[in-house]
Amino acid sequence: QVQLVESGGGLVQAGGSLRLSCAASGGTFSSYAMGWFRQAPGKEREFVATISASGGRTYYADSVKGRFTTSRDHAKNTVYLQMNSLKPEDTAVYYCAADYRAYSDGYTYQEYEYDYWGQGTQVTVSS
Repeated sequence: QVQLVESGGGLVQAGGSLRLSCAASGGTFSSYAMGWFRQAPGKEREFVATISASGGRTYYADSVKGRFTTSRDHAKNTVYLQMNSLKPEDTAVYYCAADYRAYSDGYTYQEYEYDYWGQGTQVTVSS
């Protein structure tokens, strides 16, 4: 059983930056691709970014490409989401998720493929 705990959310002005962290425990971190999703009020949860188990491959939603960067630190069992040039439309609860990938270095943007989820952290961007 993998536990995921997000942190780093908060209130920021448009154009500002935040870095989210997601600490993993209870599993072999290097066997999991990690994803970031978000859910704005009144909207469905949507894909934001993903990073492969090795950290060598990443993929982003078009809405955040060029502004957000995901990375991982295997020594700390932590995945990060660096968010720059934030916009009010980035306001949402952000979730990290883990997808078991012991035998491949792939990744997925499909929500249903993720096995474990964190509790979420609120990001609010003011205009």
